[in-house]
Amino acid sequence: MAYNNPFPYSDDNKRYHTWNYYLKHRYHQKVFKVPLNANFSCPNRDGTCGQGGCTFCGSLGSGEYAGNLQDDLMKQFMDRQQMMLRKWPNGGSIAYFQAYTNTYAPLHELKHCFQPFMERKDVLALSIATRADCLEDDKLAYLHSLCKEKDIWIELGLQSIYDQTAQHCNRGHTYAQFLDCLQRLAKTDIKVAVHLINSLPYETTDMMLESAKALATLPIHALKLHMLHIMQDTQMATEYENQPFPLLSLEDYVDIVIRQLEVLPPEMIIQRLTGDGVKELLIAPTWTLHKVNVLNTIDKEMKRRNTWQGRLYSKS
Repeated sequence: MAYNNPFPYSDDNKRYHTWNYYLKHRYHQKVFKVPLNANFSCPNRDGTCGQGGCTFCGSLGSGEYAGNLQDDLMKQFMDRQQMMLRKWPNGGSIAYFQAYTNTYAPLHELKHCFQPFMERKDVLALSIATRADCLEDDKLAYLHSLCKEKDIWIELGLQSIYDQTAQHCNRGHTYAQFLDCLQRLAKTDIKVAVHLINSLPYETTDMMLESAKALATLPIHALKLHMLHIMQDTQMATEYENQPFPLLSLEDYVDIVIRQLEVLPPEMIIQRLTGDGVKELLIAPTWTLHKVNVLNTIDKEMKRRNTWQGRLYSKS
């Protein structure tokens, strides 16, 4: 099928640099992430720099789809991998350390977690979700050494460049700490993905756009964009119920995502444009449950506007 698509990093109608496109051209096969829960914590949960964790984060540490905590990591991996292989029999795997902060432990504990997956031939890469204040130099040196054998991804939760937003959400670290961590990561062979959340309390769409513009200038390889989910049993759910704040509609979310994509470099991989909230736990917005519709609406609107990722990007 022929597509009238001006965006260079695409084999289909997508006008942005999809994760699937990157994986297909990197590994020449179907590749999927296998989410894991290594039972770490976070420094803003245990009292090191706060209590209770990020206000939008539930008790599972953003690992609702990770493996069963009662199982060891390898059993989690095997169980989840088998489920995915039924759909993609010839697929390759990325071991995805998803829940909580996966470098928030002494180095010897991290080696104990990561090394078994480095030794598996069916694991093509490791993806490690963490925070900017939990990547000391010895950990970076270790992870850099692993890059000789497999691709190593670090996923940094930033959510917003604005410290007032981070403070409101109890992030426990600053944008300056994020930038320092990124500078040190840039001296390694580790690939970096960053998370942004749209519609955080009291942020304007201009602020959301500025966060994207800032990341466009930084040495990162990939971006995850999420809509804020108000989930049951979180501090943010309590805040939302007591003092409701506006959430983006589907139409407004599509608009800001497209505007964010336009200012990003075309080479930057977009690992996701919408999140997966557990239906039974999601309070709002319910339109996010229809993930395919959200993505299709973004595609259609980008085509209608005749725009694409990087159309307004400038290196200056």
